[in-house]
Amino acid sequence: MSVIESIHADHGATFGERAGRRIVEHYGRPERTHRAVRNGVGLLEFAYGVIVVEGDDRVEYVDNVVSNRVPEEDGTGCYALVLDPQGGIEVELYVYNAGERLLLFTQPETAEPLAEEWSEKVFIQDVDIRVATDDYAVFGIHGPHATEKIASVLNGAGSPDERYSFVRGTMGDEGVSVIRTDALTGEESYEVICAADDAAAVHDTLLNQGLNAAPFGYRTFESLALEAGSPLFHTELEGTLPNVLGLRTALDFEKGCYVGQEVVSRVENRGQPSRRLVGLTLESEAVPDSGAAVFDGDASVGEVTRAGESPMLGDVIALAIVDYGLESDELTVRVGGDEVDAALTDLPFVDGSDRSDRLPQYQ
Repeated sequence: MSVIESIHADHGATFGERAGRRIVEHYGRPERTHRAVRNGVGLLEFAYGVIVVEGDDRVEYVDNVVSNRVPEEDGTGCYALVLDPQGGIEVELYVYNAGERLLLFTQPETAEPLAEEWSEKVFIQDVDIRVATDDYAVFGIHGPHATEKIASVLNGAGSPDERYSFVRGTMGDEGVSVIRTDALTGEESYEVICAADDAAAVHDTLLNQGLNAAPFGYRTFESLALEAGSPLFHTELEGTLPNVLGLRTALDFEKGCYVGQEVVSRVENRGQPSRRLVGLTLESEAVPDSGAAVFDGDASVGEVTRAGESPMLGDVIALAIVDYGLESDELTVRVGGDEVDAALTDLPFVDGSDRSDRLPQYQ
C-alpha cells in the first residue's frame, strides 16, 4: 500500500499489515520514536483509500448518504460516517471540497466497494464516482512543532488554521495540499497530499528540509492515539453506534435523512446511549487483549477495545466500552485468566499540544 516502500526500507522500516494492507510498522525502537513525536515532530505515510466524486450534483449526492453536512466551499472539509440501518458505523470518511470535485479519504479496504455501491445508485444525478487511491500519497505531520515544520517547507501559502480546512502550495518543485487535521495523536497535526509521482520528493522535503522530522510508523501512531483517547475505525468505530462513542464531531443532527439517522436521532433525543467509551488504567504490567471483559465486582459491565503500555506514563492503559452510568472504584479487567484492578481515567490519558477531535462528548 505504501507509495514509496523502497524509501522506507532504505530507512530501516519494518513492515506489517493493517486490514490486509502493507504499511510501515516502525523504524526500530518505536517507544523512543513515540517520545520524539510527543516532544518534537514526526512524519508518517498514511494508507488511505481515495474516492473522487465529480459532477454538478456531487455535494448533494454525498451529503444525502453521510452523517455530517458536506461543505460547499472550496478548501473546507468534514469528518463523516456511513451507517447501517441500525445506526452502526460501516465506513468513516474525510470529505474535502476541492472545487470541481470532492476528495474522500477512507479505510483502504472500503474505497472500492463504497465507490461501486454509490455508482450503482446514481440515476438521473450528474455524478461521477471513481477510486483514485493509486493517484495520491498522503503524509501525516504530528507533534507540538508540526505547525513550525509545515511553515518551514510550505511555499505559496500559510499553514491552515481551521480543522478540516486546507491550502494549496508547493514543497520544493512539487504541488501539495496541506490539511489541518483532527489531532488523533493529541498533537498539532497536518496531512500533506501530493501526486503519487511526487511522493518521493515530497517525503524527502518533509523528512530533511526545514525543521527535522522523525519518521514513524503505525505502531507509534496507534500508541499516540491511545494516549490521546482517540477511538479508531477497526478497534472502536466499526459496527458501533456513534452515540456510544460520543462521536458528535461526525454528526449533524439538523440535516436531512440518511441511512441510520433515525436510530442515531432517537438515542440523541433520549438523552444518553446505553454504553459509553471510557479510559482505564490497569494495575498490571500485562496488556489485556481486545475484547477482555471489564467487571464491577461480579458483574460484567463492558469490554476493552484496545490497550497498551503508555510510553509517556509507564502504565498499561486501555479504552473500553462500558455501561453508561458506570461509576465504581472496584473495577477489574480479565487479563490472561486473572482479574486485574483497573481505575476509570479521564481522557485524554496524556495532554499534548492539541486535543483529539474524537474525544468522546456526551450530553
